[in-house]
Amino acid sequence: MCGIYGGIALRSGAKLDASLLNRMGNITAHRGPDDEGTFVSNHVAIGMRRLSIIDLSGGHQPLFNENKRIAAVCNGEIYNFHTLREQLINQGHRFSTHSDSEVVIHLYEQYGETFLHYLNGMYALALWDADKEVLIIARDRLGIKPVYYYLDDHALLFSTEAKALFQFQGLKPRLDNIAAALYLQLGYVPAPHSIFEGIKKLPVASYIKATQGSFTIQQYWQPDYKQRSYSTDQWKSAIREQLEKSVASQMVSDVPIGAFLSGGIDSSLVVGLMAKHTSQPVKTYAIGFDTQGPAQIYNELPYARQVSDLFGTEHHEIIVKPDIVHLLPKLLWHMDEPVADTAFITTYLVSEFARKDVTVILSGVGGDELFGGYRRYQGEYYNQFYQRIPSWLRKNTILPLARLFPSDRHSKWLNYSRLAKSFLLTADMSFEKRYQSYIEIANEQLRKQLLVNDIDWDSHNIVSDAFQNCASIPALHQLFEIDRLTQLPDDLLMLTDKMTMATSLECRVPLLDHELVELACSMPPELKIKGGELKYILKTCLSDLLPKEILYRKKRGFGAPMGAWIKKELLPLLQTLLSPEVINARGVFNAMTVQCLIKEHLDRKSDHTDILIGLLNFEIWSRLMLDQTQPEVLENELKQLIQ
Repeated sequence: MCGIYGGIALRSGAKLDASLLNRMGNITAHRGPDDEGTFVSNHVAIGMRRLSIIDLSGGHQPLFNENKRIAAVCNGEIYNFHTLREQLINQGHRFSTHSDSEVVIHLYEQYGETFLHYLNGMYALALWDADKEVLIIARDRLGIKPVYYYLDDHALLFSTEAKALFQFQGLKPRLDNIAAALYLQLGYVPAPHSIFEGIKKLPVASYIKATQGSFTIQQYWQPDYKQRSYSTDQWKSAIREQLEKSVASQMVSDVPIGAFLSGGIDSSLVVGLMAKHTSQPVKTYAIGFDTQGPAQIYNELPYARQVSDLFGTEHHEIIVKPDIVHLLPKLLWHMDEPVADTAFITTYLVSEFARKDVTVILSGVGGDELFGGYRRYQGEYYNQFYQRIPSWLRKNTILPLARLFPSDRHSKWLNYSRLAKSFLLTADMSFEKRYQSYIEIANEQLRKQLLVNDIDWDSHNIVSDAFQNCASIPALHQLFEIDRLTQLPDDLLMLTDKMTMATSLECRVPLLDHELVELACSMPPELKIKGGELKYILKTCLSDLLPKEILYRKKRGFGAPMGAWIKKELLPLLQTLLSPEVINARGVFNAMTVQCLIKEHLDRKSDHTDILIGLLNFEIWSRLMLDQTQPEVLENELKQLIQ
């Protein structure tokens, strides 16, 4: 695990100097505090910061082939490197280290650009072929590791973190207006966009091929949704076998390893399977919040303790009352881009806690997407019953009543009201529009009211484009395909990577092993959600591993109770940073609309948690990145604002 960076000069005779690499490395030092390395030759330069995980003493990067004509840097882990190494040695290749990343070099020697097809892992890598004078920059199949890049007539630059790119002379952080609109839609910025003008994100399962004469991006993998003709028992066996394989393969490490444990299905199954593959107690980490009232809905510690007791783990709990004014500037600096998902706060706090004991952590991220675990996936199932109600009754009675439903996700009954309201108000929309409404933090009408400069949504709707490209597959698989290309890599995996690496902790996600993903994508959709029951096949194949009270308990998100806090503890901060004066000075959003959102949220007429947190984080991010205020300076400024 580390950070990689570098580039290639695109004009004949031009060069990139080593001082640029040093500056890029210094600003991403948190990703790799153990080692650093650079390679500069003619017009190419690549570098890395290393967090040592495998081959602690001999895995220095960049890595080279036998004649030093191929150089590579790699961020992440290659889980099948033992098998690949043995095969490559039998084919005549000579290894100089025991690092998992060295297989990248020799695979490229053996197979050329198709070398990526042989890798099982999470990675962002850059490889320089001096003989062909070609630079390859690749991102793993599911987008677990991020890659940002900048391209102009003079140079192509790349980095694991966007902030490193601004070490290039003359490149300054500026807001991309299209990305700002997309952020307002989704609460994060989907690839290939980034929030910065001129900076892009490499899409999942893709690689850049660059020379001084050309630049291309090619996709090298996507799931095949052709269904396999298995019986239900065969599916149970196949899923369980692949789960065991995925978890076991990702436990390989030369440093201490542990697991996040929330007590939900996904983290619990990871811990349970880890316990089967080690003779030592698994180190587990859970977080709770020292707060009363509505925020208690986020407390999952009793469930985590139950799972810990079941598998005899070495369990650690942290109960926090986080100082948000202290945290947000630092965490949004690490994030590079604003995000409305409060899980970035929780992930950072539990990562910081776990890093005291371990260097590698396993997480259950991805299980909900892969096996149908979100409530929004149930929409099609329940809609078939709703549509049996006469249309006149739906239109004239149910819809008017639904608009009056109160909403507050931090109250049990008001949260049910919120979910019912969302379902009823969208039930008569098309399949695509209905799902978009579930994943948006602001609908198109609100976005037009909020944005000072509107955009052409027909040309820039990433979600709609993704739907068009997968229209031929079953509905539930379409929803996974949408999430695979948007929310999963650019929200959940992005925040997981940035927040764990902010503490120099490597996080692995075995439920997104691409072989498990391929298996789940070939499954009949009705086995994922059956009769409205989420994760049906996963629960069935884990019935001997996890108790029913864990398998069938109600789902809770892994986030911070920001929605409750902005009504009380954080209300002064919200009102200050989203005041008409501040909003007007920033010039991106409409101040009057923002004030209406705040009032409706406080009055519980509508739950605007996501959009208000999104706007709050956007302003803090703007002060950090656009105004170039240092995190510690901004922290002091925010404290003074709310005193």
